[in-house]
Amino acid sequence: MTTSTEAGIASLVTRLATAVGARRPLRAIGAANAVAAKVAVETGFDALWVSGLEVSTALGLPDENVLGPRDLADTVLALTRTAALPVIVDIDNAGGTPAAARRFAGDLTSAGAAALCLEDSAYPKVNSFALHRSQALADIETVTEQIAAMRDAVGTGVALIARTEALICGASVTEAVRRAEAYAACGADAVLIHSKDPTGQQALATAAAWPGAVPLVTVPTAFAHLSPGELGTAGFALAIYANQLSRAALAAMRSVAASFQTTGSFTAGGTPLSDVADLLQIADPTARACL
Repeated sequence: MTTSTEAGIASLVTRLATAVGARRPLRAIGAANAVAAKVAVETGFDALWVSGLEVSTALGLPDENVLGPRDLADTVLALTRTAALPVIVDIDNAGGTPAAARRFAGDLTSAGAAALCLEDSAYPKVNSFALHRSQALADIETVTEQIAAMRDAVGTGVALIARTEALICGASVTEAVRRAEAYAACGADAVLIHSKDPTGQQALATAAAWPGAVPLVTVPTAFAHLSPGELGTAGFALAIYANQLSRAALAAMRSVAASFQTTGSFTAGGTPLSDVADLLQIADPTARACL
């Protein structure tokens, strides 16, 4: 089996810096299991994203600070067994304290994570796209203390991405950039200014306003019409496609299950199914199947 630990951790920060100069962002895809990791390798993605939403959903849990570091570490271990790609882990607000952030950093680095993404939401977090409750921001001082604790715990062994939810909470681009600059100044290797503006104009405005001290990351869930090329031209070094594979899998499972209920067959109507051997080969590339 391959591992992303050595190759991923050592090179990710350098690759982000190179991506800025090349105006070609690295592309990370959300992967909640080894099956998704295998697909990511086959289709040429540059990194894997362990999404708090995807992992929570896979475990039947709300995306509200319910996951602990061991839940995420188990996912990281499954991915690094399968794919020689750097694994970036969404740790939400890491429990809202420096002590909790230190533990997240230590456990996930030991599991093989190449990067950790800490957001500045107040504890308990609310998913950025949720309508039932409003997101709130943590104090900048708390977040900078968390970043310092994480850096102290892992040294240079992992890349730290600081994510601000300022725009999600209705703040201005100026305020979002101010927060991101504070996080970069205290040791973040890259910053993510999250936006859910469906036009993409808000994200492009943040890229134009970013002074470029460290690489800029984006999650184009709300503005999927902007291509990687357009995002790279704007100045983003990394584009994270956070949950598309889970959404595609959900749609496909519903389709094939509904087709079976109608036809009594899982193969009627041209329903696409992978071979059993495909599943066996996720964990054992030499495996064969009789079907």
